[in-house]
Amino acid sequence: MDAIWSLLAFLVAIGVLVSFHEFGHYSAAKLCGVRVLTFSVGFGKSIWSYQKNPESTQWSLASLPLGGYVKMDDESFKSKKLWQRSFIVAAGPIANFLLAIFFLAVLFSSGVPQLPAKMVEPAQDSVAHQAGIVGGDQIIGWKQAGDDEFRLIASWNQLRWRLLDAVTAKEGFTLQVKDAKNQEQVIVFKSENFKKLTPETDPLLSLGLKPDVAEPIAWFQLQLDPLKSVSVASERVWDVSIVSIRMLLGIFTGEASIKQLGGPLSIADMAGKSAQIGWQSYLGFLALISISLGILNLIPLPMLDGGQLMYDVWELISGRRIPESWQNVLQRVGMAGLMTITILALFNDISRLFLR
Repeated sequence: MDAIWSLLAFLVAIGVLVSFHEFGHYSAAKLCGVRVLTFSVGFGKSIWSYQKNPESTQWSLASLPLGGYVKMDDESFKSKKLWQRSFIVAAGPIANFLLAIFFLAVLFSSGVPQLPAKMVEPAQDSVAHQAGIVGGDQIIGWKQAGDDEFRLIASWNQLRWRLLDAVTAKEGFTLQVKDAKNQEQVIVFKSENFKKLTPETDPLLSLGLKPDVAEPIAWFQLQLDPLKSVSVASERVWDVSIVSIRMLLGIFTGEASIKQLGGPLSIADMAGKSAQIGWQSYLGFLALISISLGILNLIPLPMLDGGQLMYDVWELISGRRIPESWQNVLQRVGMAGLMTITILALFNDISRLFLR
């Protein structure tokens, strides 16, 4: 039953996120006057289609619900200015980021259980201990290097993304802390005291900052007004995106492990588990996967949106388009790279789910 539930949750997630990604391309194309021939949800043989007239877009539902595509009139697309073509290509990932903001804004405006940023006693060899954090301290403010004022920290989850951002960027920060006697102090974390990141290093454990989850856990309901929820959601999407990109680049610099890559089996497993917890957990999961989908499509591989944007940069600098013969070669290289990433992610899935 769990497997069926995971499969259904996975199919819904992929269907919603990929369709919205393609709708981004579709909307941008229509705005720029490019004719869209087909909008398909899924691949393979069409099981349902609708077309108002021969000149309009054919809307299709295909038999393999593991993606989708938008087919444009090639001549119409190529006739557009460079900025228009780039906008159409970038609109897919942008749509995923906007969808993630919407999902998180719904969560924050509906009210979500949160854990306070109250710390346990840090290990004596940790950066937090050396900086002066003690058990029972609650972090209430955050200031990054270069900032003039502290920003409110409302929960551990918010602090966690701030910490990940600082550690992966190797930038120091300052915390506003309230101790067990309600006395406030300012504690500085210097970047030179950070431990070197390696594939085996947990960025947060290296700092020594961990939330107090001893019973009774002081959960509270975080509920924001609609405008504030959009602001906080946008900030969270930015934080998650930047940290994710740095961790992805860390695979090539030796600071992160390729084992962190996850494929369809991990996504299906997380989809099923989050859906069983409740709609809020599932919506948060969809937001994170939508961000990941946006980032993935911006990787500069010719099979992805990032590859086409790479061609556009070349055209902007050189003043001419990449010859089709080059594009064909790069397409094969891109396909090989994408297949390699897919195989590695699938291998990680199998190792993580079945071989432990």
